[in-house]
Amino acid sequence: MGRNKYSQHEIDIIGMLLRKKCGATRFQQKAIRHQLRVNFEFNISDFGEQGKAFGYEELQQAIQRGAIKILDDATIADMKAKRERDRQHDLEMQKAEAGPDAEQQQNWENVLEEWNKYYSNNNDTK
Repeated sequence: MGRNKYSQHEIDIIGMLLRKKCGATRFQQKAIRHQLRVNFEFNISDFGEQGKAFGYEELQQAIQRGAIKILDDATIADMKAKRERDRQHDLEMQKAEAGPDAEQQQNWENVLEEWNKYYSNNNDTK
């Protein structure tokens, strides 16, 4: 599940990308959907019907029925900042839960990398 709250500027860009998607090749459509997911956290499947094309008109219908809300830029910026803080907090919690095993694994990976460098350098001279 992605976001359902966007600024007007984001909606304008999403609309432009959806227009481009409708006339694009399959590969280009895939790239546009990826751009929508990564840059805007916009998943077509959250708003469209399964197996039905989702374009600019469907975006406008989703806005009209209230599935997508348009907020001011400052609110969206605050929302994105909070999401980033939450992600950082979750990462820190994962590291704390991993404990010494994660550090030991990292140390082992460093030793292995050093060994591989040493081994490849010594094999090159033979």
